[in-house]
Parts: sequence; C-alpha cells; structure tokens
Amino acid sequence: MRYLLALSLSLLMTCVAYADVERKKSYGALDVHYNIFSSTVLQPDTARAVGLTRSKNQAVLNVSMVKGAQGQKGAVTGSFKNLLGQNQTLNFKEIDEGKAVYYLAQFAITGQEMLRFDLQLTDAEGKMHVLKFNQEVFPDL
Repeated sequence: MRYLLALSLSLLMTCVAYADVERKKSYGALDVHYNIFSSTVLQPDTARAVGLTRSKNQAVLNVSMVKGAQGQKGAVTGSFKNLLGQNQTLNFKEIDEGKAVYYLAQFAITGQEMLRFDLQLTDAEGKMHVLKFNQEVFPDL
C-alpha cells in the first residue's frame, strides 16, 4: 500500500511537472489521459515497486481511463514507430489503486526523435477505442 501511495504521488508530481505534455482524448463519457515522461522522475522505491527501471535512456507511457471522475479498468495494448518505420511493441502493466487505475509501458529512447504511437484500449464495458498520437522524445541529459 505504501508503494502505491508513493507511485500515486510520483505520477501526480509528474503530471504537475509535465502538465504541458499531458494529453486527453474523450470517447463519449470516457476520458483517456496519457503522457510520456522520463523514468528518472520516479523515486527509486516507487520504480522498484512497480518493476520499472530508472535510466536516462528509458521513458514511460502512462495511460488512464476515467469515467465520471472514477478510474476505469480495461486493457491497453499498442506499439510505436520511429520516422524510419521501425516498430516496437509496448508491454503495459496495470497499476490498480482502487479509485485510480494506470497502465504503464516502459521503452528505450536512443536519441531525440519523433515517435508515432498506436494504442488499442478496451474500456470496462468491453468497448474498443483507438488512440493515435505523435510525441517527440529525447534522453534525459
């Protein structure tokens, strides 16, 4: 429980620190929030508790589904491509804190580049949604 609280605080601080890069897309009453951040912003204990590696060359994609101010369980899968068309599959971990549910996927960053993300989300009602977005990423210097 202590680790989950620490993760929540870390993710909250991440959203505050990177508020300009947090994004949201609505599908009717369902809001999908997503953002990408450097794994180095996580506290070491928090990263360890959820199985993430802290490194200047590792980023984390955070996705959450919210309906009526309540976190929603579901499923998230997807991948991304760089501008050369090289594809990488994302492996999401579900972090369930009761009122908040997060889906986290960690991936390597080799340099500054634009990535094209293609995600498939299944909400708590079993409805499928597609989320596509571009994001410029770069290693933590």
